Amino acid sequence: MKWALVGASTIAKDYVIAAIRAQAGHHVHSLVSGSAERGAAYAAENDIPNSGTDLDAALADSEVGAVYISTTNEKHFPQAMAAIEAGKHVLCEKPLAMTLEDAVTMVRAAEAAGVTFGTNHHLRCSGSHRAIRALVADGRIGRVLSMRIFHAVHLPPHLQGWRINDAGAGGGVIPDITVHDADVTRFILGEDPLNVAALMAASGMGEGVEDSAMSVWSMPSGAMVMTHESFTHPFAGSGLEVHGSEGSIFASGVMTQQPVGEIELVTSSGREPISFSKHDLYTQGLADFAAAIRGEGQPAATGWDGVKSLAVAHAVRASAGSGRREDVDYGGAP
Repeated sequence: MKWALVGASTIAKDYVIAAIRAQAGHHVHSLVSGSAERGAAYAAENDIPNSGTDLDAALADSEVGAVYISTTNEKHFPQAMAAIEAGKHVLCEKPLAMTLEDAVTMVRAAEAAGVTFGTNHHLRCSGSHRAIRALVADGRIGRVLSMRIFHAVHLPPHLQGWRINDAGAGGGVIPDITVHDADVTRFILGEDPLNVAALMAASGMGEGVEDSAMSVWSMPSGAMVMTHESFTHPFAGSGLEVHGSEGSIFASGVMTQQPVGEIELVTSSGREPISFSKHDLYTQGLADFAAAIRGEGQPAATGWDGVKSLAVAHAVRASAGSGRREDVDYGGAP
């Protein structure tokens, strides 16, 4: 399987290119960038044999079977639709699109075309999150009562740019981080938020977009979820807690692209450290995607998972703007 990368991104350079190459028989064949000069330099740095600015030309290449999209958010929809129409399998960065309608449209188009479509929600590929999910599913903490996700970090200068100053490109902490927390919640608890109550702020870094958000979500089971996302917290740390009728899970340092962190299970029997696999998150995600292409299972996060995380993020932003609790509209997603 030969891949075309759409977007000369940091995430592709640091994680995804190596993850693609870690799959037997998979190769990075070409790069599409908005800048010919930047694309050529990026391709040379990362040993990509072909680069250019013409997406249609890259998609017309019969050697390309799959596309990874990591451009700015407003470009995801037209680029994904073009790839789907060309019959390519698509792995797209989150959020899938600027609007829920567009996200639903691209996922339905992929289904109609018979191509594999995945959302690159990397956290559900981590050994830590999979271990936490197993603890919950196995009833180790009894009935889930609440969950807390703290995902407030300091966005480094080289990642700021459009994320902090360009609403038109999909900037803001809600489309960047809240979507991750929505997917983590759905993955670990196995249910979809019903409604949300939220606040957001531009507390120093954001220039025309929010850089911090807090929200509380109601779940169908009756559990409550509290999340905190920020670009401006250099020393807050990150993690999650899941509290149940028979125990609690405390996970620190696990909201990250690295296979790190600690998990502790606390019950009436005492405190128990929980071990987990330290495999690379992106290699796991690409392995799941490659298997789905072969007809073996599905991507770690499907297109519909991407639709649902986007829907929750939209409800958070709507609630923060209206000052009211907002129902989550999933756009007919199954």
